[in-house]
Amino acid sequence: MERKGQELERIPKEKFEFAQLDKTIQDKKFDTKTRGFFADAMLRFKKNKSSVVAAYILALLALYAILAPIIAPIKMDNKDKVYTNTPPYIRAIADLGWGIFDGAVVHESQNEAQMNYWKGIGVETGYNPVLKILGTSETVSKYKGQDRISYSYKMSTNKYYDVGVVYRVFSYNEFENIQKWQNETGIQVIYPYVEPESISGINDNPNLWYQVDAKGSAVLDENGNFVPVYSTNSAIEGAPYNSIRIPGDDGSYIYSVRKSGSVQARVCYYNYYQYLNGYEPLYLLGTSVLGQDLFCGIGVGARFSLIFAIVVSAINLTIGAIYGAIQGYYGGTIDIVMDRFADICSGIPMIVVTVLFQLHLAAKVGTVGAFLFAFVMTGWISMSALTRKQFYRFKGQEFVFAARTLGASDKRLMFKHIFPNAMGTIITSCALIIPSVVLSETTMTYLGIINIADFAGTSIGTLLAQGQPSMLTAPHAMFFPSIYFALLLICFNLFGNGLRDAFNPTTRGVED
Repeated sequence: MERKGQELERIPKEKFEFAQLDKTIQDKKFDTKTRGFFADAMLRFKKNKSSVVAAYILALLALYAILAPIIAPIKMDNKDKVYTNTPPYIRAIADLGWGIFDGAVVHESQNEAQMNYWKGIGVETGYNPVLKILGTSETVSKYKGQDRISYSYKMSTNKYYDVGVVYRVFSYNEFENIQKWQNETGIQVIYPYVEPESISGINDNPNLWYQVDAKGSAVLDENGNFVPVYSTNSAIEGAPYNSIRIPGDDGSYIYSVRKSGSVQARVCYYNYYQYLNGYEPLYLLGTSVLGQDLFCGIGVGARFSLIFAIVVSAINLTIGAIYGAIQGYYGGTIDIVMDRFADICSGIPMIVVTVLFQLHLAAKVGTVGAFLFAFVMTGWISMSALTRKQFYRFKGQEFVFAARTLGASDKRLMFKHIFPNAMGTIITSCALIIPSVVLSETTMTYLGIINIADFAGTSIGTLLAQGQPSMLTAPHAMFFPSIYFALLLICFNLFGNGLRDAFNPTTRGVED
């Protein structure tokens, strides 16, 4: 003991001093912030690159649907009967010669007479329709024992210019208003009249303003120029013409002919379009078979589809969540009875419900109202089944037993404790329902089962149906609506898949 005491005395005193004599010792604050369920889901969603890209594309598509009908230079109610199924056209870009937005259409096997026809339109109106000669072929044939060479051309023309001049019938007052507009703008709309006898009786084509033979081929002068056959017959009765005249007119050309209390005149349609609308043709995505602007039409149709799909999803979510919650929470006989009712409803074909509602209910609630009822009648079933499954999953958990022990009512247990835990899966399912509703709505309108044009103006399905017959001659009429429709469905599905993975509770807290 002595020895041990001696050893203890050798230890310095400072070794026995308190390290934190005047300090309060307590738990340290966490350096990291707590993260909720939705924040954790968003973190996982951001790691799914394809879903993030899809979300951005969806935002752009939705923005287009909202803004396009507002900013479109030409609205849906402007239906031009001449510029139908015309390709995209912006004159400022077309004049640059880049080969885009030039309203180009391709013509095969154009002979010399047809080439002169296109050339004649450009000479008279100043709008040369010929954009490019794509190819030339030579044919040798025998004529009176001699070889005769003929040429055939493949070419592209501006469809807005190749309309050229058309016949129009005006009241005397309208004819005078056009003359005033010509004087104010300096743009020639009315062109001299041509008598049928002057062009060998060929009177069905207003673009024949030059001398032709019996076959309709141009008769050129010694310099290779067209020979005008504008009428100078003073005996022709028409409306007074006191406006600008075409070059070379000394005041003798006749510009109209009387027709049953009105006058008929030849007008350059491109300029006449400007007179009617106050602007030149400007079709960013071309026109439909009805002469409607596709840029505006796709926006109008997409806006209806998205709003309709969101409304249907919200209604189905509400009905399905309440129905499925009651099934899953109470179970037993209630669950069996309600499940059999859902089975009966799910066995009714959607297309049959839609047709019946359109025949018998549309007269009372309207086409869109009947269509909405058809979707709601069976659309809630999948949502109720999903909610039922989630309630069976969570109603036996400890936190539910604890809340029941503390006196929580059934309503509180269902919608305050169980339903929030199932919300992630339900939201994901709701996001995936939207593209299915858009697909069904587009299919119905494409097949002509319903027609919402009177309510919404048009729809994607209607535009696809209108563009189908002219796929070979005007592919843009179906191409642009198809591209928008395909992007919408693909991106919605990628976005929904990303949400499904993000809200999967088994991956909560997983960083990799």
